[in-house]
Amino acid sequence: MTPPTTVSAEQMAAALASTKRAGPPMPATDAPVVVDIRNLSTVFGKGADAFTVHKDLNLTVRKGEILSLVGGSGTGKTVLLRHILGLTEPTSGTVTVLGRPARELTGEGAAARVGMLFQHGALFSAFNVIENVAFALAEQGTLPKDVVYDAAMVKLQMAGLKPEHATRMPADLSGGMIKRVALARALIMDPPLLLLDEPTAGLDPNGSDEFCDLLKELHAGLGLTVIMVTHDLDTLFALSSSVAVLADKHVIVNGPPAEVVRFDHPFIHHFFLGERGRRAMAPVQMPVDAPPASGAKES
Repeated sequence: MTPPTTVSAEQMAAALASTKRAGPPMPATDAPVVVDIRNLSTVFGKGADAFTVHKDLNLTVRKGEILSLVGGSGTGKTVLLRHILGLTEPTSGTVTVLGRPARELTGEGAAARVGMLFQHGALFSAFNVIENVAFALAEQGTLPKDVVYDAAMVKLQMAGLKPEHATRMPADLSGGMIKRVALARALIMDPPLLLLDEPTAGLDPNGSDEFCDLLKELHAGLGLTVIMVTHDLDTLFALSSSVAVLADKHVIVNGPPAEVVRFDHPFIHHFFLGERGRRAMAPVQMPVDAPPASGAKES
């Protein structure tokens, strides 16, 4: 008999509840708010050429949370990250990061508040590894060079690399090593908030698992709050305490993965409950005899 190509929301939720691969628990409802987005709208172009990406979008991220942003192509995930970084301003609404307007993050000292790991690392090709890691701290110009070097070496080793890697050039690194160098660079200023854009893209399954384990360790050890854009369900299930789904120009549901997969929406059915979802949850012994989902929407 041919196995089904989809799973029900109840089956997926039951599998997620039973697996040890899940991310950290949701923070308490009274935990400090790190990112607060209220009534955000983003419109590109003017007049007849205007295109709305976000409309009345609301999102709250609390201290210690690992939140995954998912959505189809064109739903504005990367645009939302840019708003949080303060690189672009929304057409209307507010974006507050660590109690301050996000637009202030582009000023001096921004790297001490938010770290960013880009999808392909975005290392400076003319700098070696330790120069890449130390860049933001060195640019401050307030510390002796040997102190900056020592701090960068600590972050490099926290990211799972050895001292002998410090003098290598980016062109000599594997994809996994580039990710680790970029992560060390994002953490050089000890920011409380870390943004990740497709952190495991391009890694083989073993490398992806190792990188997820590293992120878990750093999250717990440094008390980080993390916002991550990912299309990889293995990464999402392994790391996320919560998932925010972008569709219909706003966040349609935000909660623990086991709750989000129950939300009745075409994108969620396709993204979580199709063949990719079955493959991602295969090691968890999917309970195929579980009752079908009720289809009721989250309130």
